[in-house]
Amino acid sequence: METKVLLPTQKNIETVGDALRDGALVGIPTETVYGLAANALDGSAVKRIFEAKGRPADNPLIVHISDVSQIDRFHLVTEIPDSAKKLMDAFWPGPLTIIMKKGDVPDEVTAGLDTVAVRFPSHPVTKRIITAADVPLAAPSANTSGKPSPTAARHVFHDMDGKIPYIVDGGACEVGVESTVITVAGATPCLLRPGGVTLEQLENVIGHVEVADAVLHQLKEGQTAASPGMKYKHYAPSAHITLIRSSDEKYIEYVNDRAESGAAALCYDEDEPKLSVKTYPYGGRSDFDAQANRIFDVLRRIDEDGVETVYGRCPDTSGKAMAVYNRLIRAAGFEVIELA
Repeated sequence: METKVLLPTQKNIETVGDALRDGALVGIPTETVYGLAANALDGSAVKRIFEAKGRPADNPLIVHISDVSQIDRFHLVTEIPDSAKKLMDAFWPGPLTIIMKKGDVPDEVTAGLDTVAVRFPSHPVTKRIITAADVPLAAPSANTSGKPSPTAARHVFHDMDGKIPYIVDGGACEVGVESTVITVAGATPCLLRPGGVTLEQLENVIGHVEVADAVLHQLKEGQTAASPGMKYKHYAPSAHITLIRSSDEKYIEYVNDRAESGAAALCYDEDEPKLSVKTYPYGGRSDFDAQANRIFDVLRRIDEDGVETVYGRCPDTSGKAMAVYNRLIRAAGFEVIELA
């Protein structure tokens, strides 16, 4: 199959909209990362997402809409709780996914769960594509499963060339990490995946929000993944990444001591001048927006450069940095060295 990269002209939008409605897979831009989209109402099309990505079938997908009215129109959920309505008013369209009790959604989308994840993205091209398709779209990140998520069309082409007919180039992704996922299907709202909308922002709107243990720790053996990105080693380049939790001085000393081994540093911008190894800075120490925006691009560059061993700064867990920590701890396979 030839994979064509298309600019978001109206003619091209209509072409991919028709293709999606008819069961094809398409790489699409969003404000978070690029998605691999299929008609969310077509279980057979959704199955092909898992095949193209090599994604485990027990990892649920997110349903994307271009208007809140589509939730009722396509009976995506059985009811919209008051907490969900408040979150929609505050953060939609935007990088927030809300999990509710599912309606008429194929099991292929929800991994057999009785809930469904729904998002209304803010990227103008995404909204145009969904509107042209006239169906909601199931869309995980458009990468090979387990690898760093794509934040540019060229990343999608690298992973999906020959597997899908179209990729729509909507430019670089503004947020750079996947959407925040919150479930309101239980008694207490619970954060399942941190992203562009922070825990603090959520609590400002609906009050207390629990944080699932799997956000910052490895999902326990036998636990069910209620959200994308929870269960498996994820977001990882081919290089072996170890995170270092330490002071600035200890990190610099530890990494420089390993310079002769060919190791590289996934570091803060401020660390770069002090390191004697190849560096991959992913943002300033307290610039959480830049860290989120750059982290996946940096992880992909590590692969492109053929680096084998990387020692990374362990990011903060507050605000948007929680999303960066969540991605890096999985990219490192939960391997962290604590330096006193």
